[in-house]
Amino acid sequence: MITVERKPWREMVNHAQATYPNECCGAMIGTIVSGPDGDVKTVIHALALDNASAGPQAARYELRPEDLLRADRQARELKMDLIGIYHSHPDCDAYFSETDLKNSCPWYSFIVLSIQKGQYHHANSWLPNAEQTHAEKEELQWPES
Repeated sequence: MITVERKPWREMVNHAQATYPNECCGAMIGTIVSGPDGDVKTVIHALALDNASAGPQAARYELRPEDLLRADRQARELKMDLIGIYHSHPDCDAYFSETDLKNSCPWYSFIVLSIQKGQYHHANSWLPNAEQTHAEKEELQWPES
């Protein structure tokens, strides 16, 4: 399960709406507590990152490795974890695409925000498997839910 606190949730949604009609991307920093029913993740900070895709950014995002390393370093400085990545899907659903799956890191959560006509519509979180062949939907909680 992943829970996003109010401030980072607003930052993620605002970032996705501001970059529309292009995809946005960013990192989620917080805590991970392992329990008998699996990990419980809490997003405390959202870190907006640049979409470095050289192609049409309305259909793709790309992270620079140095940006991901910077996010990981910031998480460690805060004595927290890099929980995962968020990105937006302009004018389509919050699904985990084949491209998303191929470029995923199996140890991260991936929140996809659906932005319809410039406004937040819905979101889902995904957990890719180690082989990056499939992603399971992860229970997602945010302040508006």
